[in-house]
Amino acid sequence: MKAEKKMRVVRGVVPIPKGYHTVTPCLMIRGADRAIEFYKKAFGAEVLDRLTGPDGKSVVHAQVRIGDSFLFLGDEVPGMGAGAPETYGGSPVSIHLYVEDVDAAFERAVSAGATVRMPVADMFWGDRYGKVADPFGYEWGLATRKEELTPEEIRKGAEEFFKQQAGGGKS
Repeated sequence: MKAEKKMRVVRGVVPIPKGYHTVTPCLMIRGADRAIEFYKKAFGAEVLDRLTGPDGKSVVHAQVRIGDSFLFLGDEVPGMGAGAPETYGGSPVSIHLYVEDVDAAFERAVSAGATVRMPVADMFWGDRYGKVADPFGYEWGLATRKEELTPEEIRKGAEEFFKQQAGGGKS
């Protein structure tokens, strides 16, 4: 068993704020205000902080919480290398979201305006999983763990899955 690392505190400040995980995604968006409203409806996001620019309209930085995780977002600033997916012709980034009930969460996201990319189905790695695209260019994978599988069981499931894909869906 590993010993827990003691958090270093300097002048009463911990280096990683309470509740944060090591990685926090930051999305650049055209229309960050609309995205915040969408994420609230689609994924139950809670707005924790929102800083506007000098124009009083653009979102320089917003922080939302979805479940137990944080997401930063703001309006794109292409001149500073912070473009939205539309600026680059799409995004190579997708976000994975574990939820209690993937079918209900998927329906909620679609009802809020997400586009179905892959309907929810039971997957070979033990999750019930589906994908949606938000109106701002990001893809979200939604999942609920249904079964704990060993690496060997996942490998065997993957082999069967790829075999079916190669054969046009036939076993």
